[in-house]
Order: sequence, then structure tokens, then C-alpha cells
Amino acid sequence: MAEEQQSQVERWVSFAAKLVTPITLVTALLFYFGYVSARSQYEYFGIDVDTIGLSTQDYVMRSPQPLLVPLLAITLLAVAGLLVHNAAHPTETGVRIATRATVVLLLIGVAGLLAFPLIGQLPYYALIVPSVIGLAAAALAYLTYLRRTFQRREGQRSLILLLAVVTVTCAFWATATTAQYSGRGLAKADAENLDKFPVVILDTKEKLALRSPGLEETALRAGAGQTFHYRYRGLRLLVVGENRMFLVPHQWSASNTTVVIPLDSSIRVQFQFQNDPP
Repeated sequence: MAEEQQSQVERWVSFAAKLVTPITLVTALLFYFGYVSARSQYEYFGIDVDTIGLSTQDYVMRSPQPLLVPLLAITLLAVAGLLVHNAAHPTETGVRIATRATVVLLLIGVAGLLAFPLIGQLPYYALIVPSVIGLAAAALAYLTYLRRTFQRREGQRSLILLLAVVTVTCAFWATATTAQYSGRGLAKADAENLDKFPVVILDTKEKLALRSPGLEETALRAGAGQTFHYRYRGLRLLVVGENRMFLVPHQWSASNTTVVIPLDSSIRVQFQFQNDPP
């Protein structure tokens, strides 16, 4: 009886181990793409994302936005490939010709990769090159599989495996690039609509040397027990970190700066109601 219980426990442990590994891998990927997107987004406002102090959960929650387009594109390409596979009736001659064309496309992509020092600064380089290499590698792996079928050979498995590795690597590269573009796009959208962020009225004990246009500084009237001497208006709350707030002016300007305020007794913050009566 004890041996049966031990065997059952071992099976559950083995099942749990098999389940935890994919979940850990997926979480790591979500964290990475969320981090890449957030880094690009806050770089636009002059902030190093590592100084904010976002948690792993924050990055994971930010990952769906940059992953929607790559996942949809990869899924549609896979569906298109299956439809072509089911509808087409390839011949050995046609596969041979398609293989040669695919090899040429793959060589073009590799040439673009090697030419990075010369053309690496071109727009969308980091998206086009991995897409070309990845699609060519995937097509070449499929054509190699068809040639094996026609010729009834068991070889070339290593080639198919290597091409699959190239395809996955390029998909990862293109997805990371998409996440970066997504983060920058979110930042520009935020800069155009800063009025959607909470209005902050900031009181400080010391005078702040704020140079962004549109900010209003007033001196508070001295009184008994009054420890705050200056009030600042025209600020919006961009993001809250672990122990600090990041404030931006209410209107975008090339000369704007992001104000970093510690969350301690040296400040007093008020959040203003929206001008939308119930």
C-alpha cells in the first residue's frame, strides 16, 4: 500500500515538473518582451526603466500589447502554410525549383545581416532582415522535408533541425523588434494625449528648479505649522515606481523634462478631479 502511494506521489511530482517548466519559460518570454517594450516607451521621456522599479508582474502585464501583432502574424502564416500544403500537389521538379529560389532569398537575408555596419541604421532593418531570413529558413525546411518524401531518404534531419532553430531565432528577433517599436509608439501616443494622465498638484519644502514650459510655481503663505513653501501646477503623473513618482508637464515640448519625486515626507501631493461632472 505504501509503495502504491509513493508511486502515485512520484507520478504527480513528475507531472508537476513537466507543467512548471513550460509555464516558467512562457513567463520568462512575457517578462522579456514586456521589458523591451517598457524600456523603449520610457526612454522617450528620458527615463531608464530600471530606475522605476517595476516588478516582474508589471512587465508580464505589459507584454500582451507588443505581442498581439507578432502572434497574430505567425498564426496567420502558419494557417496559410497549412492551407497551401493541403491544396497544393507539388512535383519533384517544382520543389527543386522552389528550393533554389528559397536559397537565393535566404542568401539575400544573410547578406543583409552581414551588411549591418553599412545598412543597420535604415528604417525597419531590424524587422525586415530577420523576417526574410526566418521565412526563407522555414520554407527551406519544408521543401527539404518534401524532397525527403520524394526521394524516400532518411537523411537531412539535421538540416531541417538547424533551419528550425534559425526560424525560431529570427521570430524571436523580429518579435523583440516589434516590442521595441510598440513601446515607442505607445510613448508618442501618450505624449499626444497627456491629458489622460492624472493631474498632480505638488507641494514642496524647497524650491525646485523646473525649466519645462507651462509649469506654474507659487509661494505658499507662511503660517503656523506650515512646512511646505512652494506649490507647482501643470504636472501629470506618468508612472509610479517603487519609491518615487515620475511627473511630466501637461503639454509635450522638446524642452520638457521628467520630474522625479521621492515618495516621502518632503512632498505633498494632491490629485485633481476630472472636469466631468456626474
